[in-house]
Amino acid sequence: MNRFIVAEPSKCIGCRTCEVACVLAHAPRENVDVLADVPFEPRLVVLKTLNISTPVTCRHCEDAPCANACPSHAIGYRDGTVQVDQSKCLGCKSCVVACPFGAMQVTTRPAVRRFAGITVADGVRAEAHKCDLCIDHAGGPACVKVCPTDALHVMDEARLAETRARRQLRTAVETAAIEAA
Repeated sequence: MNRFIVAEPSKCIGCRTCEVACVLAHAPRENVDVLADVPFEPRLVVLKTLNISTPVTCRHCEDAPCANACPSHAIGYRDGTVQVDQSKCLGCKSCVVACPFGAMQVTTRPAVRRFAGITVADGVRAEAHKCDLCIDHAGGPACVKVCPTDALHVMDEARLAETRARRQLRTAVETAAIEAA
């Protein structure tokens, strides 16, 4: 089973601390003033309505539609997660269309190509952008660590089994109460 982040909308206060943590966790380490030099492009997005707010993030699907739709095979599985290999990404947006959760984005970054010391192309490069569960960072996802209301959790097999058992018990107790009435 692939791990993924689950949000509890009842606990989310819409503070967007998770978005800031995500941007900072993925900022290049050599930047001195990371907030001034890095575009604000979090890999999860907090959606707010009149009654509820909740982060929307990649579910790291077992049979990921984004990976199936990618013509360059830039999206694949690594350590129980779905990852994007930017060196293969074409920026075609097929993954954005395929994702049933709206968790994929395509962002652009400056691209400069040089040949023999001469700039031959100066423009932008489009790249697929999604939650990577902070796979290369010690301590796991930054958004989960900083959430002030503990609304975000990493769901793995053990936690999923615990949640399922708790819900089955609740259903059994509620059914017994209905039958006793």
